[in-house]
Amino acid sequence: MDWHLLALSFITVFLSELGDKSQIAAVALGGTSRFPLAVFLGTAGALVFTSFLGVVIGQSTAELLPSYWVKLAAAIGFTILGLRLLLTPDSEEAEGEEDAERESLSEKPEGSEPPSH
Repeated sequence: MDWHLLALSFITVFLSELGDKSQIAAVALGGTSRFPLAVFLGTAGALVFTSFLGVVIGQSTAELLPSYWVKLAAAIGFTILGLRLLLTPDSEEAEGEEDAERESLSEKPEGSEPPSH
């Protein structure tokens, strides 16, 4: 058993799952259920099963493709996700920019009103 790999896998998944939508769903289910043990067993089982599928698919992919191509595909995928995160405006920022644009359009420049007689 590679204990270093075990610890690295645990820490990586643990940190990535904090605040994840599955954790939020578990909090919501656990907070409204009279049987929190059932919620724990169900959510833990789902996480174990999805992790199992990830390992099996990852191992199969690694056997079919050279590791260079797998790493390249992962790097490209994460780069695309990162760029979308950086380049897509937040909804609050977009609303603020739209409000500012509306205000600037509604303001009339000086001298644009006809002279009064």
